[in-house]
Amino acid sequence: MGKGRFEAFSDGVLAIIITIMVLELHVPHGATLGALFELWPVFLSYVISFIYVGIYWNNHHHLLHATTTVTGGMMWANLNLLFWLSLLPFATGWMGENHFGPVPSALYGVVLMACAMSWFVLQTLIVRAQGDDGVLKRALGSDWTGKLSPILYLAGIASAFCVPGLAQALYLFVALVWLVPDRRIEKALVREKN
Repeated sequence: MGKGRFEAFSDGVLAIIITIMVLELHVPHGATLGALFELWPVFLSYVISFIYVGIYWNNHHHLLHATTTVTGGMMWANLNLLFWLSLLPFATGWMGENHFGPVPSALYGVVLMACAMSWFVLQTLIVRAQGDDGVLKRALGSDWTGKLSPILYLAGIASAFCVPGLAQALYLFVALVWLVPDRRIEKALVREKN
């Protein structure tokens, strides 16, 4: 499979995920600001998840620009990532509808953790296909953000049962850390051309 088809399929799935999430935003049952304000948990959970899907889409794009070949293992790893990302609309809806309750917030963290682990597997397979002297291996370096994120997700999952607001704060913090696109890959590709 060519890299273009691989990326196009992933882009299509991510677009569908965002579409499903936005379809879960329902119009308030009233014409007052109070009726609109009652939906704040649903809207906030949507915003956080939209940011996450955008981050994955953006970094997936950069990751594939550093990829020279696509193997069967990469395709399965990518499908695994897309599977976990496709559960975001469910976890988002459940968490928002239940005002960030402990179990829905913990499940949301589990889905985020599974997405992060799936990303790690995909990234590792691409690095392995390129070899130790490949562009992606050099670009990633120590990857402290990639190592810190799962730790913060675990802390969020645990805190969902004790301090639910802390769980959302941790999930949002990880999203904000990743909000700026990962420039390491772009810089490594520019260095490679020069």
